[in-house]
Amino acid sequence: MSALKSILVHLDASPACLARLTLAHRWAEQHDSAVTALYATMPADLVAPMGLGTGFETTALLDGLDASWRGRARSLFDAAVASGLSRLQWSELPRQMSLLGFVERSLCADLLVLGQREDKPASAQDVPADFVEWVVTASGKPTLVLPYITTPSRPPAKVLVAWKPTRESARAVSAALPLLQDARQVDVALWDERDSLAGDTDAPLLAWLQCHGINARLHHGGKAAADVGELLLSLCSDLGAELLVMGCYGHARAREWVLGGASRTVLRSMTLPVLMVH
Repeated sequence: MSALKSILVHLDASPACLARLTLAHRWAEQHDSAVTALYATMPADLVAPMGLGTGFETTALLDGLDASWRGRARSLFDAAVASGLSRLQWSELPRQMSLLGFVERSLCADLLVLGQREDKPASAQDVPADFVEWVVTASGKPTLVLPYITTPSRPPAKVLVAWKPTRESARAVSAALPLLQDARQVDVALWDERDSLAGDTDAPLLAWLQCHGINARLHHGGKAAADVGELLLSLCSDLGAELLVMGCYGHARAREWVLGGASRTVLRSMTLPVLMVH
């Protein structure tokens, strides 16, 4: 994300899309980027309950549901453009391949903007429950995930980096460099997962950040615990962080993406935007 010129925003039928479009546009203004809002949902025939039946009436019902979802998404997009978000561009794919197409399109973007799934039975039925995890792990691209409860409309002034000496964590920090350089305050949190303490891993990181003009404060949490994700979110609250930067850990098992504990906890309980890289 050192050259943040192309932002891809996932658009569905949820009202939370407006927050995604607004924040993506603010970041685009700051970095002189283009923003593509790509509408991608599951076809209604994959969402409909079993036993709905077949025939002309069922087909018409499902087509109407697809049209309704697209119409709501288009209305949200048009309202955002009318409010002055002039950098936004609408895009969509054939409905039977839109989710796979979103992942393929994401490979040619500098930053992805997705929304946290609201944990309610009736919410977000037009996207899979593991859509965020799937996109993050399949694309390997820096992904900004926004919480469904509230989202700031400006770039972050205070950023917390969750650090561990791994490829995923290093890629996340590298991707976030432009945001860290613009931030007023940068904090780094780490928990020891080995027998040694952090002295042999934090010094090179802090020195590297300083090379990029970033003076970060270190928070060492001691030995790693099972609830590192909860500790991270608690620390974000204590510090007033407006963005959490972290690696995303997980692997594919059949169709389901299996995440590590901290990644899973953060995606479930996040209350601030999270920039993740797998």
